[in-house]
Amino acid sequence: MDAVRVSALRQHLAGTGWLEAVGGFAGALRRSVSRRGAGELLLVGTEAFEPWHLAAHLEDEAAWSAVPRLAPTLLRHTPPADAAAHLAHGLRRLAAPGRGATVLVVAPDAAGASLLERVQDARRHGATVLALDGAATGEPGDLGGLAHERLAVGTAAEEPFGLAQHLVSAAAGQPPARRGGLDRLAELAGRLTAPPAISRW
Repeated sequence: MDAVRVSALRQHLAGTGWLEAVGGFAGALRRSVSRRGAGELLLVGTEAFEPWHLAAHLEDEAAWSAVPRLAPTLLRHTPPADAAAHLAHGLRRLAAPGRGATVLVVAPDAAGASLLERVQDARRHGATVLALDGAATGEPGDLGGLAHERLAVGTAAEEPFGLAQHLVSAAAGQPPARRGGLDRLAELAGRLTAPPAISRW
């Protein structure tokens, strides 16, 4: 993202509340994985969408920010039998997520009933559930109704879903600051364009 695009983006988002919403959601993610007794971060997408790119950027942020628990475990709906160890985790992990776990669900489209049931199980076992989704509602029973914290891209702004993932990962790696999101966007821009440094994804 070059300086021209950053400037245009800042102007476009000014007054929308979008960056403040991203900052609040990313702060909730950082607090959840940083709190005393926090467990691992479990990252899961839908059957049609696996958040590989977000996984890689969060792992980068974990290294850059010295918040190791930002590095996620990617959960897959149907991992192949010959998958590498870090890519072989299935949805069964949500049945017993572990003490203090955080579950980050990324769903550009509607989450299926099976995924919702698994997320509900994780929440029932004490996991903190965060949802980054493209839906426009938060009715009970859907993903928004299950999440402790939610960033609904469809209602916050019309920016692409991919941009939302970039902004969340970059902001989660930043310590709380007094400056507003618009002032910090230029600082994050270099990370938004850089490919993930972690190559294993």
